[in-house]
Amino acid sequence: IYTGVVGMYLGTLIVSGEIHAVLALLIVALAYVRKIRLEERALTEVFGRAYTIYRSDTWAVVPLLF
Repeated sequence: IYTGVVGMYLGTLIVSGEIHAVLALLIVALAYVRKIRLEERALTEVFGRAYTIYRSDTWAVVPLLF
């Protein structure tokens, strides 16, 4: 879902070329980075080592980057 929403904002930026679209993309991306960190912290607290192992085998959003 996060990747899809960021992709929609990116598409809007490409199509419109407006500075507002750049700002919106940055705001959404920063909000998602924060949200992902909060979610991962909560999941680590609940599932402990099992989630840590899972995280080592999967990516949060973009493979090999995040």
